Amino acid sequence: MGNIVHETDVVVVGGGPAGIAAAVAASRNGAKVALLERYAQLGGLAAGAMVLVLDDMCNENEITVKGITQEVVDRMEKMKLAVYPPEADRRADPEMFRKWSRWGLYDYYARTKPPPICYSVAFDPEGWKRASEDLVTEHDIHLRLHSWFSEPIVEGRRITGVECETKEGRQSILGRVVIDCTGDLDVASRAGAPFVGGSYFLTTVFRLGGVDTDRAERFEYEEPEKFLEVDKKAKELLGGSWDKWWLKTPLPGVVWCNCPHMRGYDGTHVEDLTKAQLEGRRRVDEVFALVRGRWPGFEKSYIVDLAPQMGVRQTRLLEGEYVVTKEDVHNRVHFPDSVARGRDYYTPYRALLPKKIEQLLVAGRHYSATSTAQKTSREIPPCMSMGEAVGVAAAMALDEGKLVRDVDVTALQKKLRAQGADPGDVPSKNATVRESVES
Repeated sequence: MGNIVHETDVVVVGGGPAGIAAAVAASRNGAKVALLERYAQLGGLAAGAMVLVLDDMCNENEITVKGITQEVVDRMEKMKLAVYPPEADRRADPEMFRKWSRWGLYDYYARTKPPPICYSVAFDPEGWKRASEDLVTEHDIHLRLHSWFSEPIVEGRRITGVECETKEGRQSILGRVVIDCTGDLDVASRAGAPFVGGSYFLTTVFRLGGVDTDRAERFEYEEPEKFLEVDKKAKELLGGSWDKWWLKTPLPGVVWCNCPHMRGYDGTHVEDLTKAQLEGRRRVDEVFALVRGRWPGFEKSYIVDLAPQMGVRQTRLLEGEYVVTKEDVHNRVHFPDSVARGRDYYTPYRALLPKKIEQLLVAGRHYSATSTAQKTSREIPPCMSMGEAVGVAAAMALDEGKLVRDVDVTALQKKLRAQGADPGDVPSKNATVRESVES
């Protein structure tokens, strides 16, 4: 064991969206919390990997992800670093689609054309970092950046802390509950919890500055044949992308590009990550040269940055007390122990509970789901909802002297709702309801 540098109630490993929510929620409910993060800033995929749209947070006109997620949005909006459509614009209408689609603020899963504008949020990564840091500081959370998780500390079947690699050598942080928010299930997998391997494409997100977005959008709508030709070529160079491969941001003239999509790499393998990083930069340079020469509005553009953190969507997935399936997500299955929501799907508490190890919880894209289910239920807002739920659950277990797996979920749901979150305890009208955890 490394040098013991801190002892606390709850240790949260990973300072991404889920980890921030878990740490803040646990602290608000009376627990002493340490938050560990390997990078120099908080934010994870939202900030470090620059995934700059929050989606999957509404079911038609019903906002389904609230709580700490909305607090972060409100803080960024006060900084003028978050943009979302007003309620009056949230509808299916060609004019509204033209107004908001280049912000990425529409329902990606809608089958109507044009898809409806919905409640989702475009934001700036520096705004996310600042809002996260402020929340952590205000809640007296013991923050340790530049701390790379190495090994869990396990006694019998119980986790009692973690070890991290640092510039000072290996350090140990002890806690009565540990929450794995690493995104890759680093803690739970090394602690002996069952998991499966998953795979999806990687992305080196980038931003361009100096873009005349008004001219660039006019080109799309007023010269559709030329636009389609250039857009098709750009997507070929990128190796794949979402339909709108560049989107506007709260910073005038700065657009972000959630691409290139690079397949065939494993997000847990060093050699693959290195190769993907180099391939991504090459593809970015190629598409930048194309649009600078052929897309009106991009003539004076320049590369602002590539995200310092690789965009990894899926690696290890927990095999927890319940494994969410593709059918659960697509059929909007409502669970009696639901503690978090996405757009129209629910996450049961059991999917955040590892097997074979006590006092460990997970939250984030590595939650207990099949690979196909995770691909449509891994967005940032529902992951934050998971984090908020396990943070409250950890504090409740400690306060009541229970194991985290024995927390009264009905009481947890009531507490989450009382604190402004939506745990999904009330099924929507289009949900498929399961009456018991055994069904």
